[in-house]
Amino acid sequence: MPLRYAYHPGNVAHSNAMEVADTMPLAAESLGIELVELEGATSCGAGIIRQANADLQVALNARTLAQAEALGLDIITPCATTAATLHEDLTALRNDSKLMAKTNAVLERNCELSLTGEVNVHHLLHVIVDEVGIEKLAQAVKNPFGFNIAGYYGPNMQQEGACGGDDVFDPDYLERVISAMGGTPVEWSSRTHSVGVPGIFSEENTVLKQTAAVLADAKTEGAELVVSACNLSHMLMDVYQGKAGKVSGEATKVPVIHLTELLAFGFGHYVDRLAQLRTRVMIIGD
Repeated sequence: MPLRYAYHPGNVAHSNAMEVADTMPLAAESLGIELVELEGATSCGAGIIRQANADLQVALNARTLAQAEALGLDIITPCATTAATLHEDLTALRNDSKLMAKTNAVLERNCELSLTGEVNVHHLLHVIVDEVGIEKLAQAVKNPFGFNIAGYYGPNMQQEGACGGDDVFDPDYLERVISAMGGTPVEWSSRTHSVGVPGIFSEENTVLKQTAAVLADAKTEGAELVVSACNLSHMLMDVYQGKAGKVSGEATKVPVIHLTELLAFGFGHYVDRLAQLRTRVMIIGD
């Protein structure tokens, strides 16, 4: 029997990071994970909506959580920010009966749904290690990676209850996955540091410096490739790395892909994209 989850693609998977939307279904199929679409599910808000209207963000995420409950399924997402934000709002609802009642009144009035709080949220990384198993992951690899790979968690999902059985302060799940995929994990201190995603539109220079610091650390420690467990951070480190280098003066040029791409490429999907990535790793530099 395959593992079965309600699927939330996470932030920007259908816009700035479409490669995540492309590769997640194929990666899941190879791992024996069945994805059940949450029709019309909204962005988690990434903590940004919360700054302007906390009740609105909770209501939007409660709707997503209630959709999954109606299916009798837990949620899986490849985005660390989405996993963490849904977890935070779910925890708030579970711990505040007045908030739960107020939110359910909004749900029932607008979409005829209600939430009990029995649903759970999982990041793809934690499902792989805790449910699929590293041994099964390794058996599915057809194209092993021969690179020094820096795994980037980001800060959002590194909290109690949001990172599976991994260590909150000293995680190693991503490094275990990288090893199983034939890569050599890089030890680096910035793997859980923020790249400042929420501030990119208001404090661009500060965010670019944060991004540059993370990328420069990966390069200094010998990374030939960075793999991100977060859609938003992946987008920022990839799309903005040239600009980040110019603002900071640091060496920032390094290929950045998402965890779903690593998995899909390693499992034999999108061989043309894998070939392009290998070429990029060979020629990129500052």
